[in-house]
Amino acid sequence: MDKTTDITKKETKNIEKTHELYETAPAVDIYENENEILLHADMPGVLKENINVDIDNGTLSISGIRKLKIKGTPTYEEFTDVEYVRNFSVPQTIDVEKVEAELKDGVLRLHLPKSEAAKPRQIEIKTA
Repeated sequence: MDKTTDITKKETKNIEKTHELYETAPAVDIYENENEILLHADMPGVLKENINVDIDNGTLSISGIRKLKIKGTPTYEEFTDVEYVRNFSVPQTIDVEKVEAELKDGVLRLHLPKSEAAKPRQIEIKTA
């Protein structure tokens, strides 16, 4: 047998691979202006249908699962399926009915509008 063949030859064994879903927190930027709170969460590779956004009792929960399509037999893996999970406390002044979410270029953007009562307003001073 040729030594080169011995080095490159790979035995296949019937070993069942169990893959646990790796869980991590997405990197997040939060901005606030007079009208809304903006939250940008980095979730690369996650499809829109695999993202969940919930607001319940003052807690905002975001999660998303990235599933990779594997072609061939992997010999070494560092880039695997992952679940992004993060929770935040949100003020009661958020108008939950008007919250909007969009996904673009692997970034989830949440627009959390403030209710009218929470927006700053100018108070007119009257003279007597």
